[in-house]
Formats: sequence, structure tokens, C-alpha cells
Amino acid sequence: MEGIPVRRVAVLRCNALGDYLMATPALAALRARFPDAEVTLLGARWHELFLSGRPGPVDRVRVLPRVDGLAGQPRDAPDPRALPAFLSAERYDLAVQLHGGGRASNPLVAALGARRTIGLRAADAPPLDANVPYRYYQPEVERLLEVARLAGADGPADYPALAVSGAERDTAAGLLPGPGPWVALHAGATDPRRRWPAARFAALADVLAATGARPVLVGGPGDAAVNAEVREAAEGPVPDLTGRTDLGALAAVLERCVVVVANDSGPLHLARAVGAATVGLYWCGNAINAAPATRTRHRPLLSWTVHCPECGADCSTAGHPHRPGDGCGHRPSFLGQIPVAEAGEEVMDLLASDPPLRSGADAAGA
Repeated sequence: MEGIPVRRVAVLRCNALGDYLMATPALAALRARFPDAEVTLLGARWHELFLSGRPGPVDRVRVLPRVDGLAGQPRDAPDPRALPAFLSAERYDLAVQLHGGGRASNPLVAALGARRTIGLRAADAPPLDANVPYRYYQPEVERLLEVARLAGADGPADYPALAVSGAERDTAAGLLPGPGPWVALHAGATDPRRRWPAARFAALADVLAATGARPVLVGGPGDAAVNAEVREAAEGPVPDLTGRTDLGALAAVLERCVVVVANDSGPLHLARAVGAATVGLYWCGNAINAAPATRTRHRPLLSWTVHCPECGADCSTAGHPHRPGDGCGHRPSFLGQIPVAEAGEEVMDLLASDPPLRSGADAAGA
């Protein structure tokens, strides 16, 4: 971008919570590279609700209308008939495609009419002005930083600290009263294959309670059924905050916890962003894309199951068109290889760290 003043930057990343948080290192790099520019996220309604008024690398959010073929776009996107007006309403100096391989997203970004376009490109996608080859298995944070480097932007792969308000922290203090250490458990995930069995979360809750730790279930309304299974299987009572927090309050609850144990899902990434230590439960393929690279505060546990536990189909071939097998329609847990003892040992090791780990709230002075 040498010689071209950049005053307005548009970034396409219109999907879920974890996806957004994995993009925040790239967004922070763009913010640092263009400190006087307005950075606009072309995102979803939830981005607008969660990020408006919250300090961070995004100045504002424009809610993208429904785009045909745009994978991962939330279901509540505005009517697609609003898309032409959306694309012509504003002009940008730089448009950045961080959404995926580009088959649907690259034409969308090109249609913004920006002076320069950069982004990801799979083999079946049209090019932008500058492209990073899209290959399915790559750490997502590094993938998106690689795109930012096309604009001369760079920075660390760690998630920048997510701002949590005083009101959100007050809510969390009311939901998690008294001394800890609190350990949040998130048993849900949109894809059932990414869920550690509920009985194992229950057993872990019992193990933690016996040591004096205070396990608590977290999640949104969609997690109610699986968290009810955890409560019913546990020998002792497990406090349950399912559906009792909006996203900001959930961030503060996770910040108040010393450790968060979760499947590969939005709350696990949110915990990392607010400074909690994590024990993440991953299918091995997902770990390549989403697991943290450091181990002082984060302990990803991997299940190496690659064949469907029900039918034996090979489910590891995504992104490899020359390899036989394309998965199956079954949705059992692929995380059964991870034992309760392994998760419990990692939590206890984090709780016993020397010097002691502090919760994100303690580190922030709350």
C-alpha cells in the first residue's frame, strides 16, 4: 500500500464467535498498520450488538445482507435484496477478505469497488489484487495474519485482550459469588462430533469439586440440553449459568474463572481472549486450525479418532480432493479418546502453577 493513503478499510468476516476471535490478531495488525483509518467489519447482527461501544480493533460494524453461498453466515442476516445497495453505499481504500476460500466472498469483496483488495483464494475462487492460497489445514490465526501481511501489517498471534465493561464484571461477580477457584465447563458445540461426552464433563466436575475447585456450567440456550445431561450425571450439584448471560456477561464470567474447560467452540476462544487459562478438547483436525500454540496457560487435548465410530468412514480428507473418502452423515462424538483423568490432571496443573495463575478479572484489576 506504499504511496496510497488508506483512510477506510473494510474487512469481511461474517461468521461465528470463535471465527471472529481468531481474526482479531489480523484485525489488530491492520489497526496498527493504519492507525488513522476507519476499520469497518462486514459482519453479522451479533457483531454489531457485541462490538458496538466496545474498545478494540474494529471501529464499526456493517451488518451484511444474506449472500448466496457464503459459508458460515448467521441465519438472521438481512434480506439479500438489500445487498446491491449495501455494496454501493460506501467506498474503501482497502478491502480485506478474511472469510474463507473465496468462491462467494471474493466476488463480494471485489464488488465493493475498493482501490485495493486482498484476501484468501482457493483453487475455485476468482482472484483479488493480492492473494494468499487457501488450504484447509492451516492455523487459522496464521492464515489471517498472512493476509494482513499483504497490506504490510503484522503482529503477534496471541488474541488481543477483549475489553470487558465494569457492568459486565458486576454481573459476573453476582453470578459467581465468593472465592474460587472457579472452573468453567462448556459442554456444548454446534457440531456434535466436537462434543466431549456429557458424562465425562460430569465426572470432571466431581473430580474438581472434590479438590476444592468450583466447577460451573456455562453456555447459551442451545447448550441447555447437553448441560442438563451433565448435571444429571454428576454425583454432586453443579451450578449452571446456561442461558443466563448475554455474550458480554459470558465474557466476564469466563474472565472471572481461573481455568475454562471446553470443546472447540466460541466460549473456548472467548476464554482465551479474556485471559483465562484453558483446557481445550479438540478433534485432531480441528486442533490444526484452532488450537493455541503455547502451553503456559493453554493445554489443548487431542483425540486422534479419524474414522467414524459408527460406520468407520474416513473423516480426515477435507481439503484433500485426491484422497478417497468424504466422511459420512453420522454425528457421534469424535472426542471419546480423551479420558477424564487427562483433563483433570491438566486443570489441576494449571491451578497449581507457580507463580499462581490469576483469573483474567484479577489480572485486569477488577
